[in-house]
Amino acid sequence: MLKVENISVRLGKFELRDVIFTADPGGYFVLLGMSGAGKSVLLQVVGGLIRPDRGRVILNGRDITSEKIQKRGVGLVFQDSALFPHMSVYRNIAYPLLSGRMGRSQVRRRVGELADITRVAHLLKRTPLNLSGGEQQRVALARALAPEPELLLLDEPLSSLDVRLRSDLRALLRDINGRGQTMVHVTHDYEEAAMLAGRIGVIENGTVVQTGTPGEVFLNPRSEFVARFVGIRNIFGGTLGGNKGTLRNFISGGIKFTLLSDEPPGEGFVVVRAEDIVISASRPSSSAVNNFPGTVRSVQPARIGAEMMVDIGIELGALVSEESVASLGLKPGKKVWVSLKATAIKYIRR
Repeated sequence: MLKVENISVRLGKFELRDVIFTADPGGYFVLLGMSGAGKSVLLQVVGGLIRPDRGRVILNGRDITSEKIQKRGVGLVFQDSALFPHMSVYRNIAYPLLSGRMGRSQVRRRVGELADITRVAHLLKRTPLNLSGGEQQRVALARALAPEPELLLLDEPLSSLDVRLRSDLRALLRDINGRGQTMVHVTHDYEEAAMLAGRIGVIENGTVVQTGTPGEVFLNPRSEFVARFVGIRNIFGGTLGGNKGTLRNFISGGIKFTLLSDEPPGEGFVVVRAEDIVISASRPSSSAVNNFPGTVRSVQPARIGAEMMVDIGIELGALVSEESVASLGLKPGKKVWVSLKATAIKYIRR
């Protein structure tokens, strides 16, 4: 288990402040944040490349805050792979083992095992300059795993790869994690985080603002920043009324939403996922308590289905299937009904 306890460090004008998170043994923890939020700095603190001003890093019950890099039990894979260009793939993978007590036959066996796991056995005689980006990252993974680290740290390992190579490397990372390897991975891509993480920590301006499973973070963001960052388009400020434990009214831009919330009345904002919005040609007879007439403003192809903007007095983004676009004749100017269940609207207090 990795425990990061109240880590703070100042680097020029940037500061990490009281960062706390835990990565479970054999878990896959993803630190998610925008560029400049402090993800890589935090990873380097855990890896021993940066000494914190305050706080502790505990790995499997051992305080490694001041340990030398070589004794921390941590492997690190960088965004650019950082392979030794003059060495063969074999020598790159074997490098962390050469200063230990392994005999040549043991080193050869370990390199062979890792080359098979990372699927680079056919590349052992090549040099990094003759490898693709995906192949380089596979070799970097093999090298980081060679000394059997207790913790594997990954610094944006997929960001420089094309779509197909990212998919292949994600599968490899899941395989490595499935073998029991504890992993901490930093990225700015929330879809990447959702595909890989068992748990996620969202970092904003040098501090971790929310942790949880992908479902907990993406479905129940605790701040406007988290909601916007994970790609939720429908975020509306306004005022919550009513009493706790009952259906409540939230007024935004003259539109009244009905929702459930235990928060006290006051200012805040609501979050609605595009996929929770139902579009129909006539007023629905379903149990949804939020029903609004609207006008389609735009319909655009999306990665899955189509994304449309509907004006109900404020603009809502909805995700619909291609079949719905065709059957309902959805196009700019089309009159439709928009439906939402009370449970689909999440209120966040300011």
